[in-house]
Amino acid sequence: MAASESDRDPLEEDVRVSSLEERLETAQNRERIKAGHRNKGPDESQRLGARVLSYLIGGVAAGFFLGWLFDTWLGTKPLFLLLFFFLGTGVAFRKIYVISSQPVDDIGTAIADDDD
Repeated sequence: MAASESDRDPLEEDVRVSSLEERLETAQNRERIKAGHRNKGPDESQRLGARVLSYLIGGVAAGFFLGWLFDTWLGTKPLFLLLFFFLGTGVAFRKIYVISSQPVDDIGTAIADDDD
């Protein structure tokens, strides 16, 4: 019985199966291309908004932290905290103003230009 099974030729691949595999591969390639176009990531407006938000939060937080640090170190409680808080806020608004005053085409290059 085992000898008769080994003597048989292996089944040849069905034409329908190979046709189905080709169509499936074509459909998967099309979906990969579509997914690649959909998942480009954030556009320029989203990146700009995130950058403005990071300047605003970072400037205020850094000013607050540095003011608190100097007040703790020197023993002058609200003086440096308020001074650096407003200084950090002013720096953040200046950076945002520089970004907003640039032409739309040049906004993407403002990272290197606004650190005067």
